[in-house]
Amino acid sequence: MKMASPSQPIVHEAPSSFKSKVWLHFVFYRKCNTSQDLDMQFAICKECRMKIKYCGNTTNLRVHLTRHHLELAIATPEERPKVVLPANQRTLDQTKVIKLPQNSERAKKITEAIAYFIPKDLQPYSVVENEGFQNLLGILEPRYVIPSRKYFTDTAIPKLYSEVKEEVNGTLSLAEGVAITCDGWSSRATESYMIIMAHHITDEWQLLAHVLQTRAMHESHTGANVAEVLKTSTEEWGISNKPIVLVTDNASNMVVAAQVGGYLHVKCFAHTLNLASQRALKLPAVARLLGRVRRITTFFHRSTIANSMLEQKQKLLDLPTHKLKTDVVTRWNSGYEMLQRFLEQQPAI
Repeated sequence: MKMASPSQPIVHEAPSSFKSKVWLHFVFYRKCNTSQDLDMQFAICKECRMKIKYCGNTTNLRVHLTRHHLELAIATPEERPKVVLPANQRTLDQTKVIKLPQNSERAKKITEAIAYFIPKDLQPYSVVENEGFQNLLGILEPRYVIPSRKYFTDTAIPKLYSEVKEEVNGTLSLAEGVAITCDGWSSRATESYMIIMAHHITDEWQLLAHVLQTRAMHESHTGANVAEVLKTSTEEWGISNKPIVLVTDNASNMVVAAQVGGYLHVKCFAHTLNLASQRALKLPAVARLLGRVRRITTFFHRSTIANSMLEQKQKLLDLPTHKLKTDVVTRWNSGYEMLQRFLEQQPAI
């Protein structure tokens, strides 16, 4: 840009064919004083008399107004200079909506991460349809399209299971001997299950544990049926021909299952200790004491008003705001923990 010289020919308004409002602020020099021809190489700003290169459009003129005379700049969308992009270049708005192809490396890694997340954190398949989960992934990677729940049910999770199973089979094949733990349990929906785990030590003396099966057990939990489940599981995982030690609780059906299956049976030490301790806790004097404390702790667990008042007394007496504990039959040390917590909170109680 150049400052206009006073010796230049006189100025003239832009031709009437120039419709943009930008020309309200610019004029042209005449080529000579007597000629009507205009020198259109430069436009002259009326405000500061600066010469701006004119290339057949108003882009340079608008830039000058924006930089030096902002209050005069034309800001309507219709009059903004049009930027011509190459044919293969997309605008920012177009870029935002481009989705990752499902076969791209980035999309594959995200899908594999979701497939790992579902079983690792015990999430339902429907988590991929939850609004909060979709919003999270939309912020982390807007271009990623979450596959349907059916895809994870039929494809992604079975593929992951096959990969993990192959890895576990590889480690079990190298084991000289395997310890099997087995136990039955019931879900909150009163459905019965059997869980089987394998334990072995590697050549580097590292203890490995794998859940081989968690299967529904609709049939009766007899020793023969449990033995059949154990046989099926060990054959599936290729360890039926290895030395196997079966570790279970002292239930009679588990004892029978070990005999029917021909396994060396080791009874759970913790369960044996619990049975012995429970006999001591059933002594009349001990049972009366535990029964009184149990009734008090149960009362506070069931009454929201009493529990709220207990918290107030704890703060007043500067005691830890701990909840009272209640013992359970299957854990002998829970009686000790119940008494210990009761003595800690006795002033507040």
